[in-house]
Amino acid sequence: MGFVSGMLSGMLRRNKNPVHLLAGLDINLADTASRVPVDRYTTLYNRIIADLDDEAFGLFDTRMRPGSFEFLCRGMLGAPSLADGLDRARRFLSIVLPDLAVSIERGADRAELRITEAAPLMAGPDDPARVFAFEWLLRLIHSLSCWLVGRGLALDSVDFPFSRPAHADDYTLVYTERSSFVGGSRLTARFNATLLDLPIRRDEAALASFLEGAPGRISMLYRRDRATVLRVRDLIRDALPASLSQDEVASRLHMSPRTLHRRLDEEGASFRSIKEALRRDIALARLTKTRQPIARVAADLGYADTSAFYRAFTSWTGLSPERYRKQLANSAPLPGSDDT
Repeated sequence: MGFVSGMLSGMLRRNKNPVHLLAGLDINLADTASRVPVDRYTTLYNRIIADLDDEAFGLFDTRMRPGSFEFLCRGMLGAPSLADGLDRARRFLSIVLPDLAVSIERGADRAELRITEAAPLMAGPDDPARVFAFEWLLRLIHSLSCWLVGRGLALDSVDFPFSRPAHADDYTLVYTERSSFVGGSRLTARFNATLLDLPIRRDEAALASFLEGAPGRISMLYRRDRATVLRVRDLIRDALPASLSQDEVASRLHMSPRTLHRRLDEEGASFRSIKEALRRDIALARLTKTRQPIARVAADLGYADTSAFYRAFTSWTGLSPERYRKQLANSAPLPGSDDT
C-alpha cells in the first residue's frame, strides 16, 4: 500500500482529491497492511497520469507530458546494447525530467545506476512524494531495461536517499533484499557490469504490443522478473500453518536447494526474507481486519509458541500485537470477519 500512497502523493500536493480514481478498484487507503493486485495498481497508475496529464504523477514542478514514456522506449529500442540504451535514456530524461539526473558509472566488475536530485524535491527528505519519486524512477528504468534485453536483471544492492519507509519490507519483491537507507541526495543501484553488454532484443512489433496499457504496464514486469520469489512465497503461504523448510520448497519446485538459493540470490532475495515478509503481511492483515485471538494468529502462521510470534511482531512494528490492535481500535472499529 505504500507504493499506492506514494503514487497519489503528487495529487495531494496539488490539492486534488483522488477518490474518483479509486472507483471500482477496491483499494482502501486506510488499510495499510493490504496488498494491491498488480492489475489494479496498473489501472490506477494510468488513471492518475490521464487525470493530471503528467506521466510523473504531479511529483515535480515540470510536467512529464504524456507520450514521454513511449519516446523513451523508442529511443532505447534502437541501441546496440543496454549500455547504449541507458545512455540514451539518461539524455532523454534530462530533457523531460530535469529535477532528477540519471547517470551510469561502470567499473571493472560492478556498475552503478545513479539518480540524483538536481535540487531538493520536497520540503523534507522523507516526504512521501520524494520517496516515491526515487522509487518510481528506479522501477521504471530497471523494468524497462529488463524488458528490452528480455531477461531479469538482478540488482546487487540499492542505497536509497531517505529513511526506511513503513513499506520497506516490500523492497525485497520489487528491488532487492539488500536495500540500505542512507539519506543524502542520490540513489545508487549496483549490478554486475557485464549486464551492460547485453544486446537490446526487442523490435518495433514487440514495442507496439508492449505500449498497449503503458506506461502503467511497466509495473507488471516485476512479477515476471521475480518469478522464483513469488513461487516460493505462494508455496509457503499455501502450506501454512506448516512451516516449510528451504529444502522442502526446493523439492516442490523440482530443483536442488543450491539451485533455489542461487535463483533467489539472483533475484535479490533469500528464503528467510520471503518467509518473514509473508508472515508479517498476514499478521498485519489479521490484526487489522479481524478479531481473531493473537494465539490463533500465531498458530496459523506456523509459530511453535505465542512468545516467538510476539518477538517477531515487535521486531516488525516496534509494538506488541495488543498495542498494535489497540492503536487501530482507537482510529476505526474492527470488523467481525474471521477471514483474511
